[in-house]
Amino acid sequence: MTQYILSIDQGTTSSRALLFDAVGGHKETSQCEFKQYFPNDGWVEHDPEEIWTTTLDVCKKVIEKESGSLDKVVGIGITNQRETTIVWDRSTGIPIYRAIVWQDRRTAEFCQQLKDRGVEKTISAKTGLLVDPYFSASKIRWILENVEGARERAERGELAFGTVDCFLLWRFTGGKSHATDATNASRTSLFNIHSQEWDDELLDLFEIPRSLLPEVKDSSAEFGMTKEDLLGRSLPILGMIGDQQSALVGQACFTPGMVKSTYGTGCFMIANTGDKPLVSTNRLLTTIAYRLNGKVCYALEGSIFVAGAAVQWLRDGVKLIKHASETAALAKEVGYNNKVYLVPAFTGLGAPYWDPNARGALFGLTRDTGIAEIVTAGLQSVCYQTRDLLVAMEKDGASVNALRVDGGMVINDWVMQFLSDILNVRVDRPKVVETTALGAAFMAGLQAGVYSNTDEISALWQLEHRFLPEIGEKEGQGLYDGWLDAVRRVISE
Repeated sequence: MTQYILSIDQGTTSSRALLFDAVGGHKETSQCEFKQYFPNDGWVEHDPEEIWTTTLDVCKKVIEKESGSLDKVVGIGITNQRETTIVWDRSTGIPIYRAIVWQDRRTAEFCQQLKDRGVEKTISAKTGLLVDPYFSASKIRWILENVEGARERAERGELAFGTVDCFLLWRFTGGKSHATDATNASRTSLFNIHSQEWDDELLDLFEIPRSLLPEVKDSSAEFGMTKEDLLGRSLPILGMIGDQQSALVGQACFTPGMVKSTYGTGCFMIANTGDKPLVSTNRLLTTIAYRLNGKVCYALEGSIFVAGAAVQWLRDGVKLIKHASETAALAKEVGYNNKVYLVPAFTGLGAPYWDPNARGALFGLTRDTGIAEIVTAGLQSVCYQTRDLLVAMEKDGASVNALRVDGGMVINDWVMQFLSDILNVRVDRPKVVETTALGAAFMAGLQAGVYSNTDEISALWQLEHRFLPEIGEKEGQGLYDGWLDAVRRVISE
């Protein structure tokens, strides 16, 4: 009998459900965007109820699309926007505040206070992370400090914290399961990636009661059963993994040294470093790639806050385009040798700069600058930021001669060619570009027995297109120097 895995990809701008068969074939997709809230400068929020209702809705729709698939679904995998923070009432399941999104910068002042106290080295040594508003811990603390009665209720054990995967699990199981996986736990600033435990010293530094926290499981595990009335049949949730780690798995980067880069709302480059955590001296993050059968695989990660979000801004913010699909033709018209630079620091700059106070800017405007040049600069900014990450990884000792790419932006051939040009490396695009969702399906499939091991998963990866550098290294360096000059101008003092 045909076996299907239902993969939930709960992202920053939309909730999606995808159905995969046992050989990683993508059968059906349903997607629903939801509202973004920006209550203050640098604040980004979501409505957790909308996250839940859109997720449930797309799951129902994707099952309806593939007639008879419900009986063939062997399990569910969940992948999610990481670091986004939700705190809810244990008795009702109702959140006490909106979800504070990973992009949110409201806790920058508190994070600076921690740095001033000299505790960043301690936090980094235990978590592999820098002290930054990006991660969940300072967001949890903000909710406890700013929602009336929240701290007292947390101390009494009445509240629960979770990243989005954990919240969805709670809802799907009717509150029976309060758990997350090691990859999501590793992004909170509260989890010791060496001992694989919530850390009391970190909890004290961030003033967070242990009673809020979920159980931490492998990325492939028995997480719980969905309530029967939700999808028409009770289904086991067998995989949970943060979206960027999920893309690493979906790209079959199981060998140390393999690197993938995902282009969604943000851009995230991850290099598999095997069973030993590689400590970065260039402000990259040491994180957990996945945990299987209790064995941890580590990774080195660079995070860019704005990639696809730059195109979204060009479309919705300044209305220079009506559809993202228009960008490739405009970029072809301009060409790669564009002297306009867009630094999309809308919510600060991520790796390797980590400047929460930097703000976006356009440079190099002349009288003949038009929409095409600005749109092209937006696309190029994604590639320049990727080179920032590549340079940092190489300084940390990584050797990168090929990059596996995925995410919504990679269907744009112009962007992928410019990416290869500016990085001066081979760029490989797989046949299945839905690798984030696919990784969660693979994790669930391992637990369900669809796959015996990661070697079987690696054998399923297929190349769709390979991009090779076409411009000279010197020419690429000249364009990149212009980018570095633009970045220097927006860095806050």
